[in-house]
Amino acid sequence: MLLAIDVGNTNTVLGVFEGRKLLAHWSLETRARRSADESGTLVRQLFAWSGIDASQVSAVIISSVVPPLQSTLQKMSEAYFKTAPVFVGPGVKTGMPILYDNPRQVGADRIVNAVAAFEKHHAGLIVVDFGTATTFDAVSPKGEYLGGAIGPGIGISMEALFRNASKLPRVEFSRPPHVVGRNTVHAMQSGLVYGFVSMADGMCERMREELGFPAKIIATGEMAPLVAGESKVIQDVDELLMLEGLRIIYGRNYAT
Repeated sequence: MLLAIDVGNTNTVLGVFEGRKLLAHWSLETRARRSADESGTLVRQLFAWSGIDASQVSAVIISSVVPPLQSTLQKMSEAYFKTAPVFVGPGVKTGMPILYDNPRQVGADRIVNAVAAFEKHHAGLIVVDFGTATTFDAVSPKGEYLGGAIGPGIGISMEALFRNASKLPRVEFSRPPHVVGRNTVHAMQSGLVYGFVSMADGMCERMREELGFPAKIIATGEMAPLVAGESKVIQDVDELLMLEGLRIIYGRNYAT
């Protein structure tokens, strides 16, 4: 079995695969100060709760945008799963040419998403990830990573409104009854939901025009289903794209 771990700035998503089949997946808050023992104990408890034998894990692959956690995850994998983890980064074969000015500057999460999306669709793509940041990544019809754009994420935008505007409350990211809000909560929800929908649609249309080839729009991330439901351009939603990408990349490096 393969344990795939996606460490984001806000959340860490884990998935366990048996071959190509995803047996279970979980989401945890990312905590830079969590020790290797805390992490290992928690992950093994998740396995037990799901009825999966953690001793059957023979490999671990990790994508992380939080460098301080690399040592912790290395120790956790070695102590609790008896295997050295593979970190997605320089030296790991992704099977995707990266046409970026400096390929080392591209976040591992963006490449992993792009790999999974291209493997699934085999077409020109724009992948929109609604995470801590909102990222837009372009992939050519040949499967080349071309670059993209980075904007503020939904969660940090909501928190910024609450923290920096003294009269505005925290609100849930959910669709309001009207675009024209008739109270403060609905007005904020309208600005957040339809604002991010408009940003996604507008950015994707601009990128399509500049790319010059047909591009399918794929969305991922926890908030993707709600935004996609209102979007005019998003064609497919895959909340677990990252885990699938990690499985694919592991196979390209350690095919059995």
